Amino acid sequence: MCGDGCYLLSATDTILNAKNFSSLSLPQALLKNIESLGYAEMTPIQAQSLPPILLGKDVIGQAKTGSGKTAAFGLGILARIDTSSLQVQALVLCPTRELADQVSKAIRQFARMSPNVKVLTLCGGMPSRPQVKSLEHGAHIVVGTPGRIGKHLRTNALRLEALRTLVLDEGDRMLEMGFQEEVDAVIAKTPAGRQTLLFSATYPQAIQSIAEKVMNAPMMIQVEASPDNGSIEQFFYKCGEGERPMALRLLLQEQRAETAVVFCSTKVEAQELRDELLGFGFSAMALHGDLDQGERDETLVLFSNKSVSVLVATDVAARGLDIDSVDAVINYRMARDVEVHVHRIGRTGRAGCKGVAHTLFGSRDSLAMDALESHFGKTFKTSALPSRKVLSSPIAMAPMATLHIPLGKRQKVGAGNILGLLTGKTGLRGNQVGQINVCDSWTYAAVARDAVAAAVKKIATETWKGKPVKVWRIKE
Repeated sequence: MCGDGCYLLSATDTILNAKNFSSLSLPQALLKNIESLGYAEMTPIQAQSLPPILLGKDVIGQAKTGSGKTAAFGLGILARIDTSSLQVQALVLCPTRELADQVSKAIRQFARMSPNVKVLTLCGGMPSRPQVKSLEHGAHIVVGTPGRIGKHLRTNALRLEALRTLVLDEGDRMLEMGFQEEVDAVIAKTPAGRQTLLFSATYPQAIQSIAEKVMNAPMMIQVEASPDNGSIEQFFYKCGEGERPMALRLLLQEQRAETAVVFCSTKVEAQELRDELLGFGFSAMALHGDLDQGERDETLVLFSNKSVSVLVATDVAARGLDIDSVDAVINYRMARDVEVHVHRIGRTGRAGCKGVAHTLFGSRDSLAMDALESHFGKTFKTSALPSRKVLSSPIAMAPMATLHIPLGKRQKVGAGNILGLLTGKTGLRGNQVGQINVCDSWTYAAVARDAVAAAVKKIATETWKGKPVKVWRIKE
């Protein structure tokens, strides 16, 4: 038991012997789609949580970032959707717009062979009027941030009388970011008989308090998985305060990673470090709280599509990054506690890939080092920084560049349309086109850096609904 009426189940307990999705009572369309997406076996959190979710039970799922929590609740939701009714039947609350977009994208992908499932994303930073219009047309699943969801509830644009499932995704981070009141207000508008699913990387006291108030005899599933399980190799370097900038340069030069996240303590430091890296010729951008939503979105797009190699970020700004995995994580400053360190380095080594994490520490970080060694159950050896000889080698440039095309969903444009504009007999080869992000009124398209001129020339010859297509390159 974990608190009143909460049943604790660890990853070592067996509630499902089989690891295949086919062993679950999922609709055939979902099973067929899961197979087509290449999901061979369930992850531990999926194998543990999906059976009770499908039975309609309340579940608390605790597992590290990248463990497959989204698929666990996403498939559970889709299995119970009644497509004959266009009332909102599932609501997923996320701490950030980026995570909400990521969750919506994943659910739509899981639902692509399930006809007529409508998923709607409602987040701040976007105009409310188009969201209200979309709500008027109905939706089965709504994903959004607490503030914007609360706004639509207060104006009755969003109604939850038919809600079957409420999901609190990354519940610990929603509380850390100060969304307690907004979350409480949303929950108050939901039916008492709903199913509640709470997924979190950690389980602080505040989460337990929420569970006791809003959940009905929840089953708690904890999947203990150390991030240092062989997929992430950690290195620690002791250096003085004035040595940190050079240490960072040496590590970046030696790693030559296509994608690296550098974690700082403050937004001022993040911006200054980014500017310094640019001065040395690195492809870098900063992600911190002083960016407006448009700047933040563009920064994340350029980094995720490999148009920028180094993202210098604060912990708050980096939450909910929609990035599968990065090649390297560098802790320019040590994290404030063990859980933040684990969350940081969990950005690399995902989905079976190998990852590497470098941490710079000083004489004042001895207590933090002790805490890390206690958590991981090992003594970390201090490594030597790379030789300054690496500075003589050319700096690796990001392999892609990003084009801005002023066509988007409102113009009825999809990724396939953009790909068609870029390729063809006189255009780029398919392997020269990378990630395509279609937004409401524009599209970001990544193309090989050496193919930018050809891509711009090709699009200049195209039209969309009789009008010429404009395009320009985004400056990194």
